[in-house]
Amino acid sequence: MSTSALAIFAVILVVAAVVAWRYRRRGRPVPAVLRPGRSLPDFSACDEDGNPVRSTQLHGTATVMLFVRGNWCPFCTSQVEKLTVYYKDIIDLGARLVMVTPKPQETTRRVAKFFEVEFDFWLDDDLSIAQQLGLLHESGVPGDHRKEYGADTVWPTALVIDPGGIIRYAELSRFLADRPNPETLLRELRKALGQ
Repeated sequence: MSTSALAIFAVILVVAAVVAWRYRRRGRPVPAVLRPGRSLPDFSACDEDGNPVRSTQLHGTATVMLFVRGNWCPFCTSQVEKLTVYYKDIIDLGARLVMVTPKPQETTRRVAKFFEVEFDFWLDDDLSIAQQLGLLHESGVPGDHRKEYGADTVWPTALVIDPGGIIRYAELSRFLADRPNPETLLRELRKALGQ
């Protein structure tokens, strides 16, 4: 290989490394429909009892909405456990905490009940909400859980929505173990409420 070809190859490697580093540092881009300043899209789900719910029902109440992968995900269960510490602060601000999941979350629901908090769990069992919002994580379920849960899931995402239904904060996890700090969500909720 000539010296000039080697130099070009080295430059390409450096550029690729910088792009990869910047992507990991910034995280995944927020889908256009979920960018702050936009209205939360209208979508329907089912609550834990199988009753239909719509995102438009949240209008009038500030909401922290989390999209979590499922009870098989230890990072999701840990996220719920950490949020229980801030649950009272969220409720005291007059807000709701809604978790949208592709499968029933028995484990995270047990954690919530243990800490005596009432999260709203919404079910997106066919991943149509994840698809609509650009949060579908294809082949995101580990192989040993696919028989029970399928191959696809949702990309972990946190939203703070003001009482008018406007998204004020949106964050996609940079990698699967990463979740927004609950203190950040509480701070963004206060900002959305003008406090």
